[in-house]
Amino acid sequence: MDRISEIAMDLGRLLGQSGEYQVLKQAISIVDEDTEVAEIRTKLESIELQIKDLVSSGSEPDESVKKTYEESLSRLQTSASYQRLVAAQANFDKVLVKVNQTIQSGMSVGAESRILLP
Repeated sequence: MDRISEIAMDLGRLLGQSGEYQVLKQAISIVDEDTEVAEIRTKLESIELQIKDLVSSGSEPDESVKKTYEESLSRLQTSASYQRLVAAQANFDKVLVKVNQTIQSGMSVGAESRILLP
């Protein structure tokens, strides 16, 4: 298991050094510093809690709450920094999917091997 842990650590290090991860880190940092996005996220969280409370008490949110939520979500989604974050996350997710597919292929080959490693 030690060898697997070492290889996993190397993989994590390489992923952390990848261009896709660096772009993602930068996009996260930009979003974290974007006061407009922070305000919108705070407002969305507040509305989500309000909706959750209403639903758990058996009530439906009224149209004004729904409209406010949709408008806030739309503002968030049209923010340039948020769009960069979503794109960066999607690109990094593609890297992770490829890594997982490669690991699965390696596991299939390893499972068919007659040589068992400790």
